[in-house]
Amino acid sequence: MDTLQSAISFVLNDLGAAVFVPLLMLLIGLSMKMKFAEAFHSALTLGIAFTGMSILINYMMASMGDAAQKLADNTGISLTAIDGGWPGMASISWAWPYAFLMFPLTIGINILMLLFNKTKTLNVDMWNVWNKIFTAVMVSYITGNVRWGFLAASIQIILELKAGDMWGPEVEKLTGISGVTVPHFVTLIATILFPIDELLKKIPFFNKPLDANILKIKIGILGENSVMGAIIGFLLGLAAGYGFAGALQLAIQAATALTLFPMVSKLFSQALTPISEAISDFMKKKFSGREVYIGLDWPVLAGRNELWVAVIITIPAFLITAIVLPGNNVLPFAGIINLSFVIGALLLTDANLSRMIFHGIFSGPLFLYAATFFAPYITRLANETGAATVAEGKLLSWSTIAGPDIRYLFCSAFSGSLINMILLIVWLGIFYTLYQSKKKYNATIGNDE
Repeated sequence: MDTLQSAISFVLNDLGAAVFVPLLMLLIGLSMKMKFAEAFHSALTLGIAFTGMSILINYMMASMGDAAQKLADNTGISLTAIDGGWPGMASISWAWPYAFLMFPLTIGINILMLLFNKTKTLNVDMWNVWNKIFTAVMVSYITGNVRWGFLAASIQIILELKAGDMWGPEVEKLTGISGVTVPHFVTLIATILFPIDELLKKIPFFNKPLDANILKIKIGILGENSVMGAIIGFLLGLAAGYGFAGALQLAIQAATALTLFPMVSKLFSQALTPISEAISDFMKKKFSGREVYIGLDWPVLAGRNELWVAVIITIPAFLITAIVLPGNNVLPFAGIINLSFVIGALLLTDANLSRMIFHGIFSGPLFLYAATFFAPYITRLANETGAATVAEGKLLSWSTIAGPDIRYLFCSAFSGSLINMILLIVWLGIFYTLYQSKKKYNATIGNDE
């Protein structure tokens, strides 16, 4: 066990995703009979793509996050729960004593489902195993039973793989990269947004296509990536009290990020297309044309500017919600840029900006109430593992906690709440309906699932 734990720690902490995933893709490429030179070049380009995207995301998070936090500070509101964001949650999750067991569990379930043809997704996004760990910890703490925690995590793994299956054609449509998908936990928020999205489609304003390209056609130069970024950055800077000069600086920073995101995203296509083709050829020979998606982390979608426009526009609404929401105890800080709704909304709406923004505003209370509910247990995990020290009278939380609906239902249903057992079954029913809906939609775009 100690050897396994050390190996996992080396992969996740020492190598990191930008090294580990390309190495894994190199091995996959070679096993698919790619020439070494081609597989190596693809893997290296993938590492460059991950690194470049990480730099841009951190740049965007720092510039926009600082402005958003300044906007929050200007309200003068003081709430007792500290927002550690997803980096803080990932750090303390890996400190859980049973964390290393989640790695073989994730791989084992994936292999079994592939062998029995229950999924098309080979998930190589091992960094985000921490999301399963976090679920297992919360369920274990609240139910008092570690076994329930691992059962919940196992269900989550299966749901993520099925989500990867249904998102594959949409990811290809949005990115132009074939053979990849995003089996990330944050996409499961689409389940609870799905019934609302179906209603929005019946409203004339929301049922018209409105992605970044259509926006350019409708409003001309104002729809250009750089111009949109500059306008949003400038307005946020003014609202944050940066003054005219500071707002202009933030405008240039936002314009820079929105201009460079699509450029860097092209590297993913260059890296993954040869590997995807090799896998496709291999599967046709060995498994009678069976299709397999490579499951990657969400930054493969980060080149879509709708994602960033929607998430930045919803920041003020999220802050106002945090201030006025009765019973909320968390002031958004490290998690203020809500990536936990926007990726699922992007995939669900086919990059429809109007519906994405609506979903961001609508789901705000859900995230904040979940963050308030889980705060005592997150604080307990931090203090027990020593990963962080939370002062007496304070709490640690995550304002944009991923999967707020399903995580809460896991915890409450496995604790014996009959109502929430029923709600969990309803949630799974909605997920199944969403899956079938996407299956029909995928067939219409030439990708029968």
